[in-house]
Amino acid sequence: MCGRYAASARPDELIEAFDIDEDRSDEPTRSILKNPQHPAPAEPDWNMAPSKQALVVLTRSPKVPEQAAEAPEPTRQLRLLTWGLVPAWAKDVKLGQRMTNARAESVLGKGAFAKAALARRCIVPADGWYEWQKSPTAVDVKGKPRKQPFFIHRADGAKVGFAGLYEFWRDRELPDGHPDAWLTTFTIITTAADPGMDRIHDRQPLVLEPEQWEQWLDPAENDPEVVRALLEFAQPGRFEAYPIGRAVGATSSNGPGLLEPAPREELVGVVDPMTGEVIGE
Repeated sequence: MCGRYAASARPDELIEAFDIDEDRSDEPTRSILKNPQHPAPAEPDWNMAPSKQALVVLTRSPKVPEQAAEAPEPTRQLRLLTWGLVPAWAKDVKLGQRMTNARAESVLGKGAFAKAALARRCIVPADGWYEWQKSPTAVDVKGKPRKQPFFIHRADGAKVGFAGLYEFWRDRELPDGHPDAWLTTFTIITTAADPGMDRIHDRQPLVLEPEQWEQWLDPAENDPEVVRALLEFAQPGRFEAYPIGRAVGATSSNGPGLLEPAPREELVGVVDPMTGEVIGE
Protein backbone atom coordinates (compact mmCIF):
# COMPACT_ATOMS: atom_id res chain seq x y z
CA MET A 1 0.00 0.00 0.00
CA CYS A 2 0.94 3.65 -0.10
CA GLY A 3 -0.54 5.58 2.79
CA ARG A 4 1.92 8.42 3.19
CA TYR A 5 4.42 10.19 0.95
CA ALA A 6 6.66 13.27 0.78
CA ALA A 7 5.93 16.01 -1.75
CA SER A 8 8.24 18.97 -1.17
CA ALA A 9 8.22 20.46 -4.69
CA ARG A 10 6.41 23.72 -5.35
CA PRO A 11 4.27 24.24 -8.48
CA ASP A 12 7.01 26.07 -10.38
CA GLU A 13 9.38 23.12 -9.88
CA LEU A 14 6.77 20.62 -11.04
CA ILE A 15 5.93 22.71 -14.12
CA GLU A 16 9.47 22.12 -15.35
CA ALA A 17 9.90 18.55 -14.11
CA PHE A 18 6.61 17.31 -15.59
CA ASP A 19 6.45 19.57 -18.66
CA ILE A 20 3.19 21.25 -17.56
CA ASP A 21 1.22 23.35 -20.08
CA GLU A 22 -1.22 24.93 -17.60
CA ASP A 23 -0.68 25.59 -13.90
CA ARG A 24 -4.16 25.49 -12.39
CA SER A 25 -3.02 24.74 -8.87
CA ASP A 26 -4.19 28.13 -7.60
CA GLU A 27 -7.84 27.54 -8.55
CA PRO A 28 -10.29 27.20 -5.62
CA THR A 29 -11.14 23.57 -4.89
CA ARG A 30 -13.35 21.81 -2.39
CA SER A 31 -11.66 20.34 0.70
CA ILE A 32 -13.18 17.54 2.80
CA LEU A 33 -11.02 18.31 5.87
CA LYS A 34 -12.72 19.70 8.97
CA ASN A 35 -9.72 21.89 9.80
CA PRO A 36 -7.47 23.90 7.47
CA GLN A 37 -4.81 21.77 5.81
CA HIS A 38 -1.30 22.16 7.18
CA PRO A 39 0.93 22.80 5.37
CA ALA A 40 -1.45 24.60 3.05
CA PRO A 41 -2.34 22.93 -0.27
CA ALA A 42 0.38 23.35 -2.94
CA GLU A 43 2.97 24.10 -0.23
CA PRO A 44 5.82 21.64 0.44
CA ASP A 45 4.46 18.74 2.50
CA TRP A 46 6.76 16.03 3.83
CA ASN A 47 3.89 14.01 5.29
CA MET A 48 1.15 13.87 2.66
CA ALA A 49 -1.75 11.83 4.02
CA PRO A 50 -5.15 10.69 2.72
CA SER A 51 -7.92 13.34 2.63
CA LYS A 52 -5.38 16.10 2.00
CA GLN A 53 -5.31 18.05 -1.25
CA ALA A 54 -2.21 17.28 -3.30
CA LEU A 55 -0.65 18.45 -6.55
CA VAL A 56 -1.52 16.08 -9.40
CA VAL A 57 -0.68 16.06 -13.13
CA LEU A 58 -3.40 15.25 -15.66
CA THR A 59 -4.30 15.93 -19.28
CA ARG A 60 -7.69 17.41 -20.20
CA SER A 61 -9.29 19.46 -22.93
CA PRO A 62 -10.02 23.07 -21.94
CA LYS A 63 -13.66 24.12 -21.74
CA VAL A 64 -14.81 25.95 -24.86
CA PRO A 65 -18.02 27.76 -25.86
CA GLU A 66 -20.62 25.59 -27.60
CA GLN A 67 -20.33 27.71 -30.75
CA ALA A 68 -16.58 27.05 -31.08
CA ALA A 69 -15.59 25.71 -34.49
CA GLU A 70 -13.42 22.91 -33.13
CA ALA A 71 -12.29 21.51 -29.80
CA PRO A 72 -8.85 22.59 -28.63
CA GLU A 73 -6.05 20.10 -28.07
CA PRO A 74 -5.84 18.59 -24.57
CA THR A 75 -3.27 20.22 -22.28
CA ARG A 76 -1.14 18.82 -19.49
CA GLN A 77 -2.31 20.51 -16.30
CA LEU A 78 -1.19 20.79 -12.69
CA ARG A 79 -4.15 20.71 -10.30
CA LEU A 80 -5.04 20.22 -6.65
CA LEU A 81 -7.01 17.02 -6.04
CA THR A 82 -8.09 15.29 -2.83
CA TRP A 83 -6.38 11.99 -2.00
CA GLY A 84 -8.97 9.20 -1.72
CA LEU A 85 -11.00 8.47 -4.85
CA VAL A 86 -14.74 9.08 -4.60
CA PRO A 87 -16.58 7.39 -7.52
CA ALA A 88 -19.21 9.43 -9.34
CA TRP A 89 -21.93 7.08 -8.02
CA ALA A 90 -20.93 7.37 -4.34
CA LYS A 91 -23.59 8.66 -1.95
CA ASP A 92 -21.07 10.68 0.07
CA VAL A 93 -17.36 11.48 0.24
CA LYS A 94 -16.61 9.02 3.06
CA LEU A 95 -16.11 6.23 0.54
CA GLY A 96 -12.87 7.93 -0.50
CA GLN A 97 -11.27 6.95 2.81
CA ARG A 98 -11.20 3.35 1.54
CA MET A 99 -10.04 4.28 -1.97
CA THR A 100 -6.59 5.78 -1.38
CA ASN A 101 -4.93 2.93 -3.32
CA ALA A 102 -5.95 0.78 -6.28
CA ARG A 103 -4.26 -2.51 -7.17
CA ALA A 104 -2.71 -2.51 -10.65
CA GLU A 105 -3.74 -6.14 -11.15
CA SER A 106 -7.46 -5.43 -10.78
CA VAL A 107 -8.28 -1.79 -11.65
CA LEU A 108 -9.52 -2.61 -15.15
CA GLY A 109 -12.12 -4.95 -13.73
CA LYS A 110 -13.27 -3.11 -10.62
CA GLY A 111 -16.40 -0.96 -10.79
CA ALA A 112 -14.93 1.85 -8.72
CA PHE A 113 -11.84 2.18 -10.93
CA ALA A 114 -12.52 0.65 -14.36
CA LYS A 115 -13.87 3.76 -16.14
CA ALA A 116 -11.20 6.00 -14.66
CA ALA A 117 -8.49 3.52 -15.70
CA LEU A 118 -9.51 3.99 -19.33
CA ALA A 119 -10.22 7.71 -19.35
CA ARG A 120 -9.01 9.53 -16.24
CA ARG A 121 -5.42 8.65 -15.49
CA CYS A 122 -3.05 10.98 -13.70
CA ILE A 123 0.46 11.22 -12.25
CA VAL A 124 1.13 12.07 -8.61
CA PRO A 125 4.51 13.81 -8.14
CA ALA A 126 6.50 12.96 -5.02
CA ASP A 127 9.98 12.87 -3.52
CA GLY A 128 9.32 9.31 -2.38
CA TRP A 129 7.05 7.39 -0.05
CA TYR A 130 6.97 5.98 3.46
CA GLU A 131 6.42 2.38 4.41
CA TRP A 132 6.47 0.51 7.71
CA GLN A 133 8.42 -2.73 8.04
CA LYS A 134 7.24 -5.37 10.50
CA SER A 135 10.22 -6.74 12.42
CA PRO A 136 10.77 -10.52 12.24
CA THR A 137 12.52 -10.49 15.63
CA ALA A 138 11.41 -7.52 17.77
CA VAL A 139 8.04 -6.76 19.35
CA ASP A 140 6.49 -3.61 20.78
CA VAL A 141 4.99 -3.09 24.25
CA LYS A 142 1.80 -4.84 23.12
CA GLY A 143 3.70 -7.91 21.98
CA LYS A 144 3.10 -7.21 18.29
CA PRO A 145 5.89 -7.04 15.66
CA ARG A 146 7.74 -3.75 15.98
CA LYS A 147 7.17 -1.45 13.00
CA GLN A 148 10.05 0.57 11.57
CA PRO A 149 9.31 3.42 9.14
CA PHE A 150 11.39 3.66 5.96
CA PHE A 151 11.69 6.34 3.31
CA ILE A 152 11.84 4.98 -0.24
CA HIS A 153 13.02 7.16 -3.13
CA ARG A 154 14.60 7.01 -6.58
CA ALA A 155 18.29 6.18 -6.46
CA ASP A 156 18.98 8.75 -9.20
CA GLY A 157 17.48 11.57 -7.12
CA ALA A 158 14.74 12.36 -9.66
CA LYS A 159 11.17 13.10 -8.70
CA VAL A 160 8.84 10.12 -8.47
CA GLY A 161 5.75 9.94 -10.68
CA PHE A 162 3.14 7.64 -9.15
CA ALA A 163 0.55 6.28 -11.57
CA GLY A 164 -2.89 7.37 -10.41
CA LEU A 165 -6.54 7.65 -11.36
CA TYR A 166 -8.90 10.57 -10.75
CA GLU A 167 -12.65 11.04 -10.60
CA PHE A 168 -15.30 13.76 -10.36
CA TRP A 169 -18.05 13.61 -7.74
CA ARG A 170 -21.13 15.86 -7.77
CA ASP A 171 -22.68 16.85 -4.45
CA ARG A 172 -26.40 16.64 -5.21
CA GLU A 173 -27.28 18.60 -2.09
CA LEU A 174 -25.70 21.75 -3.53
CA PRO A 175 -27.13 23.84 -6.39
CA ASP A 176 -25.49 24.33 -9.78
CA GLY A 177 -22.81 26.95 -9.63
CA HIS A 178 -21.99 26.40 -5.96
CA PRO A 179 -18.18 26.48 -5.48
CA ASP A 180 -18.26 23.18 -3.56
CA ALA A 181 -20.67 21.36 -5.87
CA TRP A 182 -17.84 19.31 -7.38
CA LEU A 183 -15.09 17.33 -5.67
CA THR A 184 -12.16 15.94 -7.65
CA THR A 185 -10.28 13.06 -6.06
CA PHE A 186 -7.48 10.63 -6.89
CA THR A 187 -6.06 7.26 -5.95
CA ILE A 188 -2.51 5.92 -6.20
CA ILE A 189 -2.02 2.63 -8.04
CA THR A 190 0.07 -0.01 -6.29
CA THR A 191 1.88 -3.07 -7.59
CA ALA A 192 4.07 -5.89 -6.28
CA ALA A 193 7.19 -4.58 -4.52
CA ASP A 194 10.58 -4.86 -6.19
CA PRO A 195 13.07 -7.44 -4.93
CA GLY A 196 14.68 -5.93 -1.84
CA MET A 197 11.87 -3.45 -1.33
CA ASP A 198 9.66 -6.43 -0.53
CA ARG A 199 11.65 -6.81 2.69
CA ILE A 200 9.87 -3.63 3.80
CA HIS A 201 6.40 -4.27 2.38
CA ASP A 202 4.96 -6.53 -0.31
CA ARG A 203 3.38 -3.62 -2.21
CA GLN A 204 4.69 -0.35 -3.61
CA PRO A 205 3.31 2.47 -5.76
CA LEU A 206 3.43 1.96 -9.52
CA VAL A 207 6.11 4.43 -10.61
CA LEU A 208 6.19 5.28 -14.31
CA GLU A 209 9.19 6.54 -16.25
CA PRO A 210 9.08 9.94 -18.02
CA GLU A 211 8.87 8.33 -21.46
CA GLN A 212 5.60 6.68 -20.36
CA TRP A 213 3.92 9.79 -19.03
CA GLU A 214 2.42 11.05 -22.30
CA GLN A 215 0.72 7.74 -23.09
CA TRP A 216 -0.47 7.25 -19.51
CA LEU A 217 -1.96 10.75 -19.37
CA ASP A 218 -3.55 10.67 -22.82
CA PRO A 219 -7.37 10.60 -22.27
CA ALA A 220 -7.82 9.30 -25.81
CA GLU A 221 -5.79 6.18 -25.08
CA ASN A 222 -8.59 3.85 -24.02
CA ASP A 223 -7.37 0.53 -25.36
CA PRO A 224 -7.54 -1.84 -22.35
CA GLU A 225 -4.53 -3.84 -23.57
CA VAL A 226 -2.36 -0.74 -23.87
CA VAL A 227 -3.39 0.40 -20.39
CA ARG A 228 -2.82 -3.11 -19.03
CA ALA A 229 0.73 -3.10 -20.38
CA LEU A 230 1.43 0.15 -18.54
CA LEU A 231 -0.10 -1.25 -15.36
CA GLU A 232 2.23 -4.26 -15.61
CA PHE A 233 5.35 -2.12 -15.91
CA ALA A 234 8.20 -3.05 -13.56
CA GLN A 235 11.84 -2.01 -13.51
CA PRO A 236 13.59 -3.26 -10.36
CA GLY A 237 16.67 -1.45 -9.11
CA ARG A 238 15.38 2.12 -9.37
CA PHE A 239 14.77 2.66 -5.65
CA GLU A 240 16.71 2.98 -2.45
CA ALA A 241 15.33 2.85 1.09
CA TYR A 242 16.58 3.69 4.55
CA PRO A 243 15.04 3.67 8.05
CA ILE A 244 13.90 7.01 9.46
CA GLY A 245 12.63 8.30 12.81
CA ARG A 246 9.23 7.33 14.15
CA ALA A 247 7.87 10.92 14.09
CA VAL A 248 6.43 10.35 10.60
CA GLY A 249 3.77 8.13 12.18
CA ALA A 250 1.92 11.23 13.41
CA THR A 251 0.18 13.07 10.58
CA SER A 252 0.76 16.33 12.46
CA SER A 253 4.55 15.89 12.07
CA ASN A 254 6.08 17.61 9.07
CA GLY A 255 9.22 19.16 7.68
CA PRO A 256 12.39 17.91 5.95
CA GLY A 257 13.61 16.44 9.24
CA LEU A 258 11.26 13.51 8.66
CA LEU A 259 13.63 12.31 5.94
CA GLU A 260 16.68 12.17 8.23
CA PRO A 261 18.08 8.63 8.55
CA ALA A 262 17.51 7.00 11.94
CA PRO A 263 20.74 6.44 13.91
CA ARG A 264 21.84 2.81 13.67
CA GLU A 265 21.92 2.48 17.46
CA GLU A 266 18.17 3.20 17.58
CA LEU A 267 17.26 0.35 15.24
CA VAL A 268 15.81 -2.80 16.79
CA GLY A 269 15.08 -5.88 14.71
CA VAL A 270 15.20 -3.96 11.42
CA VAL A 271 15.89 -5.82 8.17
CA ASP A 272 18.22 -4.08 5.72
CA PRO A 273 16.23 -4.17 2.43
CA MET A 274 19.36 -4.51 0.31
CA THR A 275 21.27 -7.18 2.23
CA GLY A 276 18.67 -8.94 4.37
CA GLU A 277 20.79 -8.30 7.47
CA VAL A 278 18.86 -7.88 10.72
CA ILE A 279 20.08 -4.77 12.52
CA GLY A 280 19.79 -4.40 16.29
CA GLU A 281 18.82 -7.95 17.19
